[in-house]
Amino acid sequence: MEIRGKVHEIGATQQVTESFKKRDMIVAYAENPQFVEYIRFEATQDRTSIFDNLAIGEEVEVSFNLRGRPWTNKDGVTTYFNSLVAWRVTKLGNAAPAPSSPGYADMPAPVDLAGSSDDDDLPF
Repeated sequence: MEIRGKVHEIGATQQVTESFKKRDMIVAYAENPQFVEYIRFEATQDRTSIFDNLAIGEEVEVSFNLRGRPWTNKDGVTTYFNSLVAWRVTKLGNAAPAPSSPGYADMPAPVDLAGSSDDDDLPF
């Protein structure tokens, strides 16, 4: 899965156990600009470095996997957790611009067809 947005926050790498580390990044996702969503992605182990070269406010595309798992507490109540595990982040600001179609600025200047002559000879 992929999503595009702006980097809102980048967390520090957390050493959870001796053999497990993780890092979070929050992306502001504005499919509807009136209701911005702040989505938390996590990277684990050697992938924690994929957030290193990012800056707050940069436009990015995040490739991620959706993970879900149950957890049952001591009272037997099961709760479900979801994680968005990032595996690639691409900066969009440095992407080459798409070839544009000719626009108004590329058009030649208008020509005055009325001219300054009083000759009204029309061929029809």
